[in-house]
Amino acid sequence: METEIKGHPSFSHIHMKLGPGESIIAESGAMASMDVGIDLRSKMNGGFFKGLMIKFFGKESFFLSKFTNKSERPASIVFTQSVPGDIYEHKLESKKDELYIQPGAFLCRTKGVKVKLRWAGLKSWLGGEGLFRMKISGKGTCWISCFGSILKRQITGDHLIDTGHLMAYPPNMKIKLQLAGGIFSSLFGGEGFVMRIEGEGEVLIQSRSIDGMAGWLNPLL
Repeated sequence: METEIKGHPSFSHIHMKLGPGESIIAESGAMASMDVGIDLRSKMNGGFFKGLMIKFFGKESFFLSKFTNKSERPASIVFTQSVPGDIYEHKLESKKDELYIQPGAFLCRTKGVKVKLRWAGLKSWLGGEGLFRMKISGKGTCWISCFGSILKRQITGDHLIDTGHLMAYPPNMKIKLQLAGGIFSSLFGGEGFVMRIEGEGEVLIQSRSIDGMAGWLNPLL
């Protein structure tokens, strides 16, 4: 399998070349184009009840699409996302590797990678990240997408991230909710609550927020 991410950072999309017999599993509707000879099969995202949970709480689709190259030669396929933004390729080296991602970020994965729904807590919901979070684990490669460009931060200790911008982080890191500053400054300075992330590891931050875009658009509609 050969992959290349093009269109950085605003209009990223994945150009993928599948060898004979190779497969890729993607979010429903992620395929933009593909060669004749690639077989498409749809299945529920982990069963009926699990699929419903992932759809309503994980902001993912109820069905997943499996693309398999049935031809005897390499075949190309292109995946894209529904919002303008970047795509991040994350490699899981062993079955113990894990990464938490924001709901709706999953785009596609190889066969050995699992995507599960996990409880995030009330503080995550108040911070604009939702009551649940998605966990990717296993061995293989997973591609996740965001709104805007991706900012990488190597954290040692504490770091503050505005609500709606936290894209992905390792499971050893803890998240707390707090005011951006004092009560007056937080309420009237436009920042309100922020996420305080503690621990050591690499954190991915998206430069744009869907909630922020919605808040900007609503008065214009």
